[in-house]
Amino acid sequence: MKEIAILHVDPAPCWRGGQQQAFYLHQGLCQRGIRSGFICQPHLPMARRLQDSALPYHPLRYRHDLDLWAGFTLARYATRQGYNILHLHSGHALNWGHLAKLFAPGLRLVASRRVDFPIQRNPLSRWKYCSSRLSRIVAISENIRQVMLKDGIPAAKITLIHSGVDLKRFAQSPLAPNYRSLWQIPEGAVIIGTVAAFVAHKDYRNFLHAAALALKTNPHLHFVAVGDGALLGTMKELAQELGIQAHISFTGFQREVGTHLKAFDIFVIASKKEGLGTTVLDAMSLGLPVIGTRAGGIPEMIASGHSGILVEARNSEALAKAMLDLAADKKQRVRLGENAQQAVKRFSKENMVVENLRLYEELLCSES
Repeated sequence: MKEIAILHVDPAPCWRGGQQQAFYLHQGLCQRGIRSGFICQPHLPMARRLQDSALPYHPLRYRHDLDLWAGFTLARYATRQGYNILHLHSGHALNWGHLAKLFAPGLRLVASRRVDFPIQRNPLSRWKYCSSRLSRIVAISENIRQVMLKDGIPAAKITLIHSGVDLKRFAQSPLAPNYRSLWQIPEGAVIIGTVAAFVAHKDYRNFLHAAALALKTNPHLHFVAVGDGALLGTMKELAQELGIQAHISFTGFQREVGTHLKAFDIFVIASKKEGLGTTVLDAMSLGLPVIGTRAGGIPEMIASGHSGILVEARNSEALAKAMLDLAADKKQRVRLGENAQQAVKRFSKENMVVENLRLYEELLCSES
């Protein structure tokens, strides 16, 4: 078998869960002595994180999905450096990989699929996932695998590899002694928090309506929403309309998420669609009781009644009831949190790295 030489590609301008997963994978492969490189755009969050961590990377510019020059420069770099697999960590990265393969047909392409949206019906989108030029698609949840099967992608082309988290990532995160005063949270209030980008599928509207319902019964609750995004302003306006602005803190983007997670009493994810949702895993690793929706890959992480509570998606009444029940029962919160810490171990980043490495070995064996 040829030596494994992986070049990861992610041109994203932001830092979200997908970028964290690509970073973990690259880091884990390097730690195992595997040849692993990374292509990202210069001066953006991924480049800064890789540089700060002393991990190998090479900056290239990617302007748009028909950027042939970017495809040529990626192919030239990959072939000169001896890489034999491109791992493409987003839809835009997959476009870039297909362009590179025009100039370096010998490159094997692996794509990660992290969202449970159906593949778009336009011919280009369908071609880039169904093309024989793409060796394998990594689905980060069984739900995503099922969506792709319904879209006509052969089962043999899809490999299920759950996302992984650093189980000790937030163990040393400090608990801010002034957290409540900083975010204007009354002493004695039960803190119900979420960490999610303000985008449509995270369904902050559901979260806020559930909060308003719960506050009618228990006014000693306080909600914290950690994240940024296009809908942040709209959700702040909705909080005003619902009359709950004094009971919710919008923190915006926070690099040190662990400080917030450690202050929460309950973690909620209210999504109507979700690839997997690694912030849930982060919360579980800290022993937080989690309330999630039966959406996407969330039920793959939470056994309802054992390691968390599941409610139907888009059901604010059910979500509010779960919030009220857990807020009133500290023993139940402790029990669910302890079970969550045990359940999350199978979602370690180490397992994720090993399974990806096994995939690379399989590809090189079958195509050598």
